[in-house]
Amino acid sequence: MVKTPFGCDPVVGSLTPSASKKYRVTNRIQEETKHRVYDAVFNFIDSRYYNIFATVSRNRVTVYQCLEGGAIAVLQSYIDEDKDESFYTVSWACDADGRPLLVAGGINGIIRVIDAGKEKIHKSLVGHGGSVNEIRTQALRPSLVLSASKDESVRLWNVETGICILIFAGAGGHRNEVLSVDFHPSDIFRIASCGMDNTVKIWSMKEFWTDVERSFTWEGLPSQFPTKYVQFPVLLASIHTNYVNCNRWLGDFMLSKSIDNEFILWEPKMKEHSPGEGTVDIIQKYPVPESDIGFIKLSCDFHCNAAAIGNKEGKIFVWELQTSPPTLIARLSHVLSKSPIRQTAMSFDGSTILSCCEDGTIWRWDIVATS
Repeated sequence: MVKTPFGCDPVVGSLTPSASKKYRVTNRIQEETKHRVYDAVFNFIDSRYYNIFATVSRNRVTVYQCLEGGAIAVLQSYIDEDKDESFYTVSWACDADGRPLLVAGGINGIIRVIDAGKEKIHKSLVGHGGSVNEIRTQALRPSLVLSASKDESVRLWNVETGICILIFAGAGGHRNEVLSVDFHPSDIFRIASCGMDNTVKIWSMKEFWTDVERSFTWEGLPSQFPTKYVQFPVLLASIHTNYVNCNRWLGDFMLSKSIDNEFILWEPKMKEHSPGEGTVDIIQKYPVPESDIGFIKLSCDFHCNAAAIGNKEGKIFVWELQTSPPTLIARLSHVLSKSPIRQTAMSFDGSTILSCCEDGTIWRWDIVATS
């Protein structure tokens, strides 16, 4: 169990915007399903597609392009054959040839890998015993994805081969639904997960990396691959008093959001010879008023210079992540935006922010050029 040192009071950010950057609404579209948009994500995998984003709503995955002047063009749409499917999450990936793939999962627990070029299913990944709450892609090896599930596990998949390589669960695993997961940006062996057991867990894949490599050359059926269990995290952090919606690496530091009206920046300090033990330094707190509802997640630009996060009043808070004390870049609101925003998406350079609303709308905010 992690201990939090005394005498290390975190710095709390001010809710007075710095006015260093201004954003304005440039578009508002209604998803064809007219139901809640659960997720939106820009493609950070391939520089050719930085202005492309995907959304999920009910059993539909839709791909859009952000055009000049605030326009949004629909490029393609995939409708799952199961009418009862409700996708909760989507992530971009690619195969060995660099072809763009979309990886989506939701209430049925089946992960669909969609070949965006051919507009058809590439693989269906079966294994989870509950809904899939989040999928994230390894930027260094974009054929590898993590999935977080209601079944209290995290799984590592090779989407090119369809192999489930590792399952993070067992004696030291989560004791309730896993809500979020993330790859470390530079340490290819390290991941983090969080969920409804109020904890954030940091795991290492180093011991199992030969299995990861073998998944790319496996010649048998995916179901015959010897999937390994990772039962114990290298760090268990109980720094939140309620369930944790979201965790994101910021270098070697961690951002995590509970249903408290804030997200926090903290430093995990593992003990090399005592797995699961260590200390946590809570460094900064970023207030997000009226965000005390479930599944509110933050998004960052590619270099993690800023984070955007919505709330239940339809507002967006944009925080600078590289300053101390924390600086609120902008507080975005519109008279017509009253629906809760649980998901946002920031573009590669942070100049565009998308908000996914429970009324089925997607709002586009673009940074205003200053002279």
